[in-house]
Amino acid sequence: MTTKFETHEHDVLIIGAGGAGLRAAIEALGQGASVGVVCKSLLGKAHTVMAEGGIAAAMANVDRADDWRTHFRDTMRGGKFLNHWRMAQLHAQEAPDRIRELEQWGALFDRTADGLILQRAFGGHTYKRLCHVGDRTGLEMIRTLQDRGVSLGIDVYMEFAVTRLLKDGDRVAGAFGYWREQGRFVVFKAKSVVLATGGLGKIYKVTSNSWEYTADGMALAYDAGAELKDMEFVQFHPTGMVWPPGVQGILVTEAVRGEGGILRNKAGERFMEKYDPKRMELSTRDVVARAIYTEVREGRGSEHGGAFLDISHKPAEYVKKKLPSMYHQFLELADVDITKGPMEVGPTCHYMMGGVRVDPETAAATVPGLFAAGEVAAGLHGANRLGGNSLSDLLVFGRRAGLAAAQCAKKISQPSIDSAQIEGAEQEMLAPFQNVSGESPFQIHRDLEDTMQKLVGIFRNEEDLRRALNELEKLKARVKRAQVQGSRLFNPGWHLAQDLKSMLTISEAVTRSALARRESRGAHSRIDYPSLDTVWGQQNNIISSQGGSMALRQELVPTLPKELQKILSEEK
Repeated sequence: MTTKFETHEHDVLIIGAGGAGLRAAIEALGQGASVGVVCKSLLGKAHTVMAEGGIAAAMANVDRADDWRTHFRDTMRGGKFLNHWRMAQLHAQEAPDRIRELEQWGALFDRTADGLILQRAFGGHTYKRLCHVGDRTGLEMIRTLQDRGVSLGIDVYMEFAVTRLLKDGDRVAGAFGYWREQGRFVVFKAKSVVLATGGLGKIYKVTSNSWEYTADGMALAYDAGAELKDMEFVQFHPTGMVWPPGVQGILVTEAVRGEGGILRNKAGERFMEKYDPKRMELSTRDVVARAIYTEVREGRGSEHGGAFLDISHKPAEYVKKKLPSMYHQFLELADVDITKGPMEVGPTCHYMMGGVRVDPETAAATVPGLFAAGEVAAGLHGANRLGGNSLSDLLVFGRRAGLAAAQCAKKISQPSIDSAQIEGAEQEMLAPFQNVSGESPFQIHRDLEDTMQKLVGIFRNEEDLRRALNELEKLKARVKRAQVQGSRLFNPGWHLAQDLKSMLTISEAVTRSALARRESRGAHSRIDYPSLDTVWGQQNNIISSQGGSMALRQELVPTLPKELQKILSEEK
């Protein structure tokens, strides 16, 4: 083991400090483990705070008929039955307890007249199921979990980026990374590692995701030998801001539609009547996103290429009370008063249903010692996620990952890591400084965003996807030659050169999986294969690294037990 690097040792190392990472940390600490939490930004600035509308859980506070079975059924139907049934079952059964726990730890929810947690309607949910705090639910969740974690004594390493998972034989035994500010390298030794790094939004040009979302966790897992699953399913949220350009992609919460917002095209027509006459604006996200995209493509879009979302028919005080963040967001960023007129919205890359393949009970990846929870992990949401299910996902599987990681750490001795791995990781990080004639990482990133947005976006076809794979190969060669100038002290070009490797690996995984799936299902829409296919409806795409290149295979979706099949066949 080389001692030239700053070194830290923990039983459990958690990469990511959003909802899943913090919930995992709290659980692992409760098991008596020594826990380190690494975050790329500052504690409290996790992307979870951008989740606005609410946390889905069948509490039955507003609609007494709601229960876990209906939540399970809605989740499976929303995911077009590609979900791992056991994850959907555990999620539906455990979400209410996780909410009550948050409440005990000090989370302040909006209330019903008789003092229960208030719940609102959301697309794809049969009942009013989203527990919320105005439209700032994610922020309240992070505040609560962070306070809890800090009071229990988690060690937090802020503004720190992990670039490689380290192994002892075939098991994950730590991580290599650097302080973003000074560029100093650090080695973490850990008996188990939990990935809670979120999604991949920054591979697309228009996204609601924050700058940290560069697919790090998925790429770290893949490079360490773990399998990825369902990578073709990228959710485009139907409503992001489209104007002015500086705020393009920023999320407009589904709560606007949950509270009665209406979508119209430039002719003033309520166009959701055509696409889903039953559920209208509260249809699932994939349907609404494609509807807006189609209206724009056929010439009925708004001035800046979106649609109009209007809540101004509701009383102004109601709007300000229910949607305070949206009111201020539009007033300050777009000079629009949403109590008086419509918002201009359009689809924005929002969420990744695919990710690291995990075991439903323990959140363990397919490599020993590695766990994953939250958006970085696959399985719960199938082909399309329902709104509000992401926050309860973080709590349910964050807890399970923290518990299993701590129990796993109890069983093994401190791993040993050979110095060759660490030196390799160091050389890889320093390479861009040695390139004398390459181009700027910023230009390569812009070209990657354009490629993915145009060729692997909402609608896909074989020709575009093959072209995308071709372009990605060229971009990979350009990243190898990318040149970084200046020193290692807070150097954004250097950070991006590293992030680009992750983004290119995962862009390839998304594109290969999208090319293989010859049907349209959930968030994956093929123009050349517009309908559902029964054979594909029973298969998950699995990605793994084989001898340095990316391999893809199909596996059958796990068979549902009889009693759950019965739940799915019931009508509400």
